Amino acid sequence: MATLTKAAKPTELPPRERILNAACDLFYSRGIRAVSVDEIAAAADTNKMTLYRHFESKDLLVAEYLRAFEAEAIARDEEAIRPYAGNPHAQLKALVDRYGNDLCKEDFRGCPMANAAVEFPDKDHPARVVAEAAKIEHRQRMVKLCNDAGYLEPERLADELFLLFEGACANIQSQGSAGPCGRFAKMAHALIDAHPRRTKH
Repeated sequence: MATLTKAAKPTELPPRERILNAACDLFYSRGIRAVSVDEIAAAADTNKMTLYRHFESKDLLVAEYLRAFEAEAIARDEEAIRPYAGNPHAQLKALVDRYGNDLCKEDFRGCPMANAAVEFPDKDHPARVVAEAAKIEHRQRMVKLCNDAGYLEPERLADELFLLFEGACANIQSQGSAGPCGRFAKMAHALIDAHPRRTKH
């Protein structure tokens, strides 16, 4: 996952942004439990006292990392579909292409939400709460897009695409883009084309 703020040099950013950017990079690349608060503070060019002044605990920092990721993901989804305004079928295919491109990136380490859910099985953990809510919302957006595109079974198609992407995110961590996940976009497009639609466009 890229850092959230690119315009300014790290040292020119406010401490909270530096801390969050550092946490995003470290949590995503190495795993959440493997990263200490000391490491985050050092990467952000600050100290633990400042970190805890902005984030009361590591757990709350993790939850904020996931919220930041979700906001960035939604923004990138909207950017991908914007050129196809008024054509939800083309928007659905554009999303599939975006996800397929992400899977082929060298630094892609799966979905941060799914990774966090594995690391924090306690359903009351702040990170788990954010991850589950984000997954539910993502599925709902996919169902709406499939429905808007005129598919007879929008929930079924959305679930198939959703699970295909979830599986690809898991597969890439064991086999890389050379594994089956590298064919995600092709398989997803085949699913889309195989589902009947209410009307012909």
